[in-house]
Amino acid sequence: MSLSNIEQYLQENMTGKYLKNAQMSGYTSFKIGGPADLLALPTTKEELAGLLQCVRKEKEPLTIMGNGSNLLVRDKGIRGLVIKLGNGLKNMTWDGTILTAEAGVSLAAVSQKAASLDLTGLEFAVGIPGSLGGAVFMNAGAYNGEMKNVVESILVLNENGKLLSYNKSKLNFGYRHSSLQGTTDIVVEVKLTMLKGNPAAIKADMDDFTQRRITKQPIDLPSAGSMFKRPKGYYAAALIDEAGLRGYRVGDAQVSEKHTGFVVNIGKATAQDVLQLIKDVQDKVFAHCGVRLEPEVRIIGEA
Repeated sequence: MSLSNIEQYLQENMTGKYLKNAQMSGYTSFKIGGPADLLALPTTKEELAGLLQCVRKEKEPLTIMGNGSNLLVRDKGIRGLVIKLGNGLKNMTWDGTILTAEAGVSLAAVSQKAASLDLTGLEFAVGIPGSLGGAVFMNAGAYNGEMKNVVESILVLNENGKLLSYNKSKLNFGYRHSSLQGTTDIVVEVKLTMLKGNPAAIKADMDDFTQRRITKQPIDLPSAGSMFKRPKGYYAAALIDEAGLRGYRVGDAQVSEKHTGFVVNIGKATAQDVLQLIKDVQDKVFAHCGVRLEPEVRIIGEA
């Protein structure tokens, strides 16, 4: 069987860096998700390229994830191979106003590094828990900042394990969107171009954004960040609140009482709990104001 061939490859080339039947609840910020057949944790571009070539040869399903912070894995888990980049690919280098970082480094860490170099443009990312690669994939943003404002170019590995370079113009960044979505390309490195800034001003903004997150967001409970995209002309959290859904529960999945844009796991929530809650919120908000909310969180795996 082809999956057994992939496992043999992992045994021979990545000892100690893979798991069988890995419960994905242990690898996502939501603390939810069934087992992955195989979970690999590559630490270098070379390991990742070899894995991609193996998977392509065996024609098994492949799922790529970063830090697992914007992800809901369904209860039956994920078939085939899951590659988690957040455990490796964490090198950073810099030259003047250009900071180059591998895709597995956390976005918050890149923000802090930029600040230490007196570079401005990534202050908004100080509290975002995802990986840099995932942030580019989703064009992550907060507090009027977005990745598209600082990305200059990226390196990706395609399904053949070949390294390719894409300029920003090819990424077609939009709201929580890039052209990487719907492709098999995997971000492995990102080149960011910023401006020299005032260190005191950079620190003040980052302190402000951090304090806002602490006081307004349910960072003490497992979640996947903002659950819904911002509908044009509205704020999702406000619509959910106006529909009377603050604290609404399905099982142990709950609309946060602190910030209604978040869905939190208050105990042992299942993916089905969360999916039912999403549907209920969508239906109730639509009935209340005629706006259909769209999930921002990536939902993967077998139902």
